[in-house]
Amino acid sequence: MDGMTAHEDGLAAVARLLGGGGVAVLSGAGLSTESGIPDYRGPDGIRRHRAPMTYQEFLAGEPARRRYWARSHAGRAVIAGARPNAGHYAVARLRDSGRISAVITQNVDGLHRAAGTADAVELHGGLDRVICLGCAAVSPRTELDERLAALNPAFRDAGSRINPDGDVEVPDDLVESFAVADCARCGGVLKPDVVFFGESVPRDRVDHCYRLVDEAEALLVLGSSLAVMSGLRFVRHAAKTGKPVAIITRGTTRGDDLATTRLDRPLGETLTALADLLAA
Repeated sequence: MDGMTAHEDGLAAVARLLGGGGVAVLSGAGLSTESGIPDYRGPDGIRRHRAPMTYQEFLAGEPARRRYWARSHAGRAVIAGARPNAGHYAVARLRDSGRISAVITQNVDGLHRAAGTADAVELHGGLDRVICLGCAAVSPRTELDERLAALNPAFRDAGSRINPDGDVEVPDDLVESFAVADCARCGGVLKPDVVFFGESVPRDRVDHCYRLVDEAEALLVLGSSLAVMSGLRFVRHAAKTGKPVAIITRGTTRGDDLATTRLDRPLGETLTALADLLAA
C-alpha cells in the first residue's frame, strides 16, 4: 500500500469517491451514537429486555398503546435534547459542497435536519411528529408532550437507559396508570410518525430513495449494520447496477460482501477528516 496504513488507504479511497461528487448517503443508528443515542447492533450496542413494539401490537388495543406512550414519554427528554455530532455536521458540509448528492437516513432522531441537511429523506419517519390514524393529521410531538404531561402530572421518569427508538423501560405499575391522549382534532388514535417493526415504509418514499440511488454515482453507507432489508435493499440495488459502495461503520454489516471500500472506524472523526480533506 505504498507505506499507507489500511485506514489511510481506505480513507483515501472514500475521499476519491466523494471527490467526484454525486454520492448518495445511507445512514443508520451508528451515526447517532456519538450524540448519546445508542444502537442495538453495533459493538457498543445495548440489549433491551423487551422486543420493540410492532405495528400490529400497537393497533391491537389500549394496553399496548399505553405501554408505548408511557415508555416514549419517559425517554422523550433524552431524544429531544440530543444534538448533532461531528459526523452529522461533516455530512452537511459534504452535502453543501456537492460531494454528497442525497442523504437517506434510517434514523428517526432528526439529527441530520438539525445539522443542516434539510432535505435528508427520513426513511422510517421522525419522532418529532405525531400522526392520527383516524384523520391522518400530522402535528408536532411538542404538542403531545404538553398534553401527556398535563394528563399525567404525577408521572415520574423511572425509566432506565434510553433505547434507539426513543423509549425506556418503565415499571409496569407506572405503565398501568399512564393516561394516553387521543387526537385533539377527531379523537382518533395517535401514533408517532415513524415506521414500526411489522409496518411497511410508504411505497412512494421507497421509490424516491431508489431514484436517488439511481441518480448517484456511488453509495456511501454510514453507521448502519444493514441488518434490516429497508436499508440493505439500496446497497444491493447500487451494487447490482455497478455503482461503487463504500461502508464506514463499527463492526460487520450484511452488505460487507458488496462493498468496494470498507472502513471500521468511528464516524465523527472519520467524516470530519474526509470533509476537511476535500475542503482543502
